[in-house]
Amino acid sequence: MIRKLDRTISYVVLNVAAVIALIPFLGVITLSLGVPGQVGSTLSLTNATHWRNFISVWQKGGFGSSMRTSTIITVIVVVGSVVLSVPAGYALALMRFRGRTVTFLIFVFGLLIPLEAMIIPLYFDLRRLGLADNYWSVILPDIGFSVAFGAFWMRAFFLTSSRTLLEAAKIDGANSFQILIRILMPLARPQILTLTVLFFVWNWNDFLLPLVMLSGSSLQTAPMSLVFFQGQHTTDYTYLAAASLITIVPVIIVYVSLQRSFTQGILEGGVKG
Repeated sequence: MIRKLDRTISYVVLNVAAVIALIPFLGVITLSLGVPGQVGSTLSLTNATHWRNFISVWQKGGFGSSMRTSTIITVIVVVGSVVLSVPAGYALALMRFRGRTVTFLIFVFGLLIPLEAMIIPLYFDLRRLGLADNYWSVILPDIGFSVAFGAFWMRAFFLTSSRTLLEAAKIDGANSFQILIRILMPLARPQILTLTVLFFVWNWNDFLLPLVMLSGSSLQTAPMSLVFFQGQHTTDYTYLAAASLITIVPVIIVYVSLQRSFTQGILEGGVKG
């Protein structure tokens, strides 16, 4: 009886929290469909019928090119970071080599340094190498920052892997690469997908690094276009709401597609960590 009551209370609390979280989002959707051009637009369900607002915002804000730029950068960063993080975490957790502890501390140190402290010298270093003002000036630093966390994340999972299973695989003649690919990676699928979602959200929403690295080019990411669009339409809240929704659509799609694995990976990581 007590357990049933606890479950009911939990469901009620979760539903209330979900409603509270959804209300602002629904408000933004309603606002984005309102009458454009009104200063200080208010929420009105009866006027929320202007679907062409999204087309107008897309054209006026140049979101086509900026969304393409963000997609190219984010996809390459996510794929590269995951591909490097998985073997790095595996090596730091289960392989024995000289300097392993120092290498791990370097990864941890990379998590502690804020981007703001490195971005100016990083810009001049990339400029000296001829990599400024193009895709790689954002992609390479983002991969470096992401792998620092990714290696730490995957190492925590691989440390909890069954030693009996690994020993059995070695007895059967499997080498380290085969153990990682055929045994551990299928088991780590929720953690890898969780890492994919985190990398996607972080890099898609990144504003400071692209702003500095792409300042001398015509390239713009979606967050950059949103900020510049906001500067041009400061008081048109209808267009601003529509622009905000346009920039977050890819994040919503990725999260909804992988939300089950994302939740599982977060829960398992919390329990095992």
